[in-house]
Amino acid sequence: MISSGQIWAGIVLAAIGLAGCSALPSSGPTSVEVTTASTSETSIRYILRDVNEEVVSILSSSRARSFNESFGDRRPAPSQRIGIGDTILVTIWEAAAGGLFSSPAIDRNSTGARSAVIPEQVVARDGSITVPYAGRVAVAGLTTPEVERRIVERLTGKAIEPQVLVTVPRGMSNAVTILGEVTNGARVPLSVRGERILDVLATAGGIRAPAHETFVSLQRGGRSVTVPLQRLIKNPADNIFAHPSDVLTVIRDPQTFSAFGAAGRNAVVPFDAAGITLEQALAKAGGLLDFRSDPEGVFLLRFESVSIARQLDPNFAMAAHDTRVPVVYRVNMRDPRSYFLAQKIDIRNRDMLYIANAPLNEIQKVLALFNTAAQPALTASALANGF
Repeated sequence: MISSGQIWAGIVLAAIGLAGCSALPSSGPTSVEVTTASTSETSIRYILRDVNEEVVSILSSSRARSFNESFGDRRPAPSQRIGIGDTILVTIWEAAAGGLFSSPAIDRNSTGARSAVIPEQVVARDGSITVPYAGRVAVAGLTTPEVERRIVERLTGKAIEPQVLVTVPRGMSNAVTILGEVTNGARVPLSVRGERILDVLATAGGIRAPAHETFVSLQRGGRSVTVPLQRLIKNPADNIFAHPSDVLTVIRDPQTFSAFGAAGRNAVVPFDAAGITLEQALAKAGGLLDFRSDPEGVFLLRFESVSIARQLDPNFAMAAHDTRVPVVYRVNMRDPRSYFLAQKIDIRNRDMLYIANAPLNEIQKVLALFNTAAQPALTASALANGF
């Protein structure tokens, strides 16, 4: 007769033998499996690095591009130049009545009108406008004082000591195009004082999305750079001057990360802030489950640029066409220093946070399965022994 003690001994031995069986239910790979897979000859390989001061230093050096670094903070020219499509208004004065642009005196007590306003006209594709008695005058690329002098030269000898005033009621060539998540998308004209990026956003009525979910893309000179709106607010150096023909696109992009495994919360978790660190992400994910998790198996998964990947592992074999490399960062939460390091690692949009199960948890699963299967045998043994 097999005793209950022998049955339990068999269960324990079977549990130990089957603890590593891949057929067991699990929320993901163990720490050992993650480590082993990083060096296996599979179709997808990745870099595995333990988080330490060197890794934190490498990640800190890989800052995203900023407006100031990409374009500089050059103030626009003090005088705006006229461009094709601008609307021009020309007013001409003469020194005495009876000239080309002045009416004759009606009586001896009246000097008559001595000025004339040329109707508004748009600078044509050839870059010129028409002024009576001066003909076609090229104005594109010139400032308003330069155009005034050019018209006066054309009228000298025809009008009576002419003086000219040129204004630009609608300067389409000296404007910024703004669109996207703003209250009023439009072409915003720039003044000679100079407007910064936030000034242009305010002129367009402000943004419609929460600030921590908003990004601003600036296109200038064939280049495009996107930065978080919060960076423009917090760092005045990034709030650079807008230039004519800039295109600003305001984008709403909620920032999230995914939490898996033995975490208190398995979900897609929003940042709900301008940026969060690894330590904050762990807290938002509900922390580590003390009855399931492996504190030495906290993993951050993301894609890194080739330059960062080479610093993390110079020997990692990358294909010639690779632009992003999968990297797994392992954090040992049993080490108190890891908590301070986690405060220095920024979480990025679409990062994945995985917490592995503790090895003992696998044995507990097997014991639970065998306990269910062996319960009838234990009951029969108890009855046979007179219990």
